[in-house]
Amino acid sequence: MPSPSQKSMKVYKSYTIQSNSELLLGMLVAYPFESFEEHEGYMIAYIAEDEWDDATQNDIHATIQRFNVEYAIDTIEPQNWNALWEASFEPVIVDDFCVVRADFHERPKDIQFDIVINPKMAFGTGHHETTYMMMAAMRNMDFSSKTVFDYGCGTGILAILASKMGCHSIDAIDIEEESYQNTIENAELNQTDNIHVACSDLENYSKNTYDIILANINRKVLLNSADELYDRLEENGTLLLSGILDTDLELVSKRYVDAKFKIQDVFSKGYWKCVQLSK
Repeated sequence: MPSPSQKSMKVYKSYTIQSNSELLLGMLVAYPFESFEEHEGYMIAYIAEDEWDDATQNDIHATIQRFNVEYAIDTIEPQNWNALWEASFEPVIVDDFCVVRADFHERPKDIQFDIVINPKMAFGTGHHETTYMMMAAMRNMDFSSKTVFDYGCGTGILAILASKMGCHSIDAIDIEEESYQNTIENAELNQTDNIHVACSDLENYSKNTYDIILANINRKVLLNSADELYDRLEENGTLLLSGILDTDLELVSKRYVDAKFKIQDVFSKGYWKCVQLSK
């Protein structure tokens, strides 16, 4: 397993795109970009150089051109990456409920749950709408003594919040080695000792069942996972999905209804949706 210092040896390509369209951002998520930064009037997307083949370049170019905007590609050398993260990472704050921040940010006053993460190079801070909606929806759920599954855990934000909200235990998985390592680090940083992390896909992971499942991923993974997630949810359990664009809501909703889930609520923020379902 690579250590955090080894992970920082990657070379990245950055796309500086003269647009902050959430629709364009949602389309770019389909490519192997590892992170996004959103700025006023433009965005920056990062992709590892070893993922940047001719076919991928051409597909990304075609997608951006659909929006008739200019963009530039630069090389980000490994030694510049950590400073780049610290300059771009912004806290995510959900009212007085919780904050997700790096250790170089001050804790806001009167916040119920404080989550501190150390962002690594594999994680973006651009999808604030999806993270925000997941946390906002969690606010109204009862996690006390519940078993939880965080599918596609990333930095471990949702697993850590579930732990702080009093759940019994959390299993958290991600297919990315960086995510696996970062979730472990952030769980330790937040002194949450009931989070069990694995580097695995869903199909090959333990067939445990859970009271609550959290999945903030992307359309393709969500569509492919509906039946597996149904089998892993306890009767009367809750499934919370996000990473769904407005334009994909009908497609994703139909897939989960076909898998026998019941839609309980739909939340919106920007161009994104979050769906709460039950079994």
